[in-house]
Amino acid sequence: MVSELPMGDQDSVSSLPPPSSLAAINTDVEISIPATLKFLISHIKNLIPHPLTSENYAIWRIQVLQQFTATGYAGHLSGAAAPPADIASSAHANWRLADSLLLSALFSTISPALLPYVITATSACEVWSTLERRLQPSSRSRVMQLKNELHHVQMKNSTMQQYLSQIKNIVDNIAASGSKVDPEDVILYTLNGLPPAYNSFKTSIRTSPIPSDLDNLYSLLCNEEIHINQDLAKDQVVTSTAFYAAPNYPPHGRNYKRPVKNKPGTYIPPTTNTNNTSSLPNGASRPTCQICGKTGHTALNCWHRCDLKYAPTTNYNPKALLAQPTSYPT
Repeated sequence: MVSELPMGDQDSVSSLPPPSSLAAINTDVEISIPATLKFLISHIKNLIPHPLTSENYAIWRIQVLQQFTATGYAGHLSGAAAPPADIASSAHANWRLADSLLLSALFSTISPALLPYVITATSACEVWSTLERRLQPSSRSRVMQLKNELHHVQMKNSTMQQYLSQIKNIVDNIAASGSKVDPEDVILYTLNGLPPAYNSFKTSIRTSPIPSDLDNLYSLLCNEEIHINQDLAKDQVVTSTAFYAAPNYPPHGRNYKRPVKNKPGTYIPPTTNTNNTSSLPNGASRPTCQICGKTGHTALNCWHRCDLKYAPTTNYNPKALLAQPTSYPT
């Protein structure tokens, strides 16, 4: 006779049809359900809240194995707890009942998409091995993908906290998939993903005789980010101050031209000022403009050179287009 289950336990067990092997249990044999088994099948949904999918097999496997090990029923998953040889004994009946309840509990943690793969299984060990055979290859592929992502991780425009959180998330997913990453490799990938502003920091870590652990490295990186941001802020202030304090004007005015050395016997008039009163070379007199008739500049530098409507105010007859270049005495 089977001892009665609490109402919650009956709902968990009755959610799926019991295996046909239960019909072979001798009802005259006294069997009982241990308290640990009652606890497991009653709280399986709370202990493993996320149903098994093709993406979370590694995490689901760890959670199920941990709960079954804590209650003493991990042997039903691995096959180490084999059923007694005497089918008519109470020990065999107790084993069969416990395995059937564990089978029902496993079914309740599997998503509908994967349930057809194991719905015909008659033992918890058969469910466990079937899922491992079908989902383990995809789990290995996931591990390779995560390790490749860790190898090419880059900080870019992220903050240091965001960058380190991204690396930790990848490493945790690799560990949850049943694999591990050496801490020195994690340090190497973390340093490789830093921007050029951290080159001096990377050199100091790589050349340090004392190996750095991950926790210490994360703390040093956060401090280094603060110093780098402070230096950048100072450089921006200095640049903006220099920009407003020293306008980019050409020397000696906007119309300044570098003076050209004269050839012997020729004169090149200055172009910076039409009223230049400096003495001419070799004692020559000041030139007279052939357009406006004023002294101090030539027709080449006259303001009215391109003004076709200009007429001089004096009786001077402009002959700029007809006159020959004037040569001055040496």
